Amino acid sequence: MNIETLYQSYSRDVFRFALYLSGNWEDAEDITAETFVRAWVARDSIRLATVKGYLFAIARNLFLHDLRKKTRHTELDEEIADTRRGQDHYVEKREEYEAVLRRMRKLPEVDRAALLMRAFGQISYEEIAQVLAISIASAKVKVHRARTALSAAKENRL
Repeated sequence: MNIETLYQSYSRDVFRFALYLSGNWEDAEDITAETFVRAWVARDSIRLATVKGYLFAIARNLFLHDLRKKTRHTELDEEIADTRRGQDHYVEKREEYEAVLRRMRKLPEVDRAALLMRAFGQISYEEIAQVLAISIASAKVKVHRARTALSAAKENRL
């Protein structure tokens, strides 16, 4: 598979995964770009069952590496105003989106990664366990706990 086909097939999924991990659009773009560069350089050494799982593993490792490099952690700015006027629907959706990002950022990283792989990447529990270096049972528990925590946070917000 050439890099162009690989990018066209998986870039949106990798970007979305990186965005929910990082909570930052620019960081997600950087992670996505670097993921495909690394996948292309190491294209003969894919060790996971699916290409998507392999790409998610690269993206997660890049996110964790960047997280370790940062000297401080910043929360998402809750006061970001939507500058578009007359777009009430979009304002409401943006607020919902930001609320989800805030709730996601409160989850432990490994739980968040497991949930994102399962929900958005449709990665099997076996592959999630392999990527995160945990047991299959632990992968299932992490996904369940993350879903439960997000549901509880949403109910408390309403």
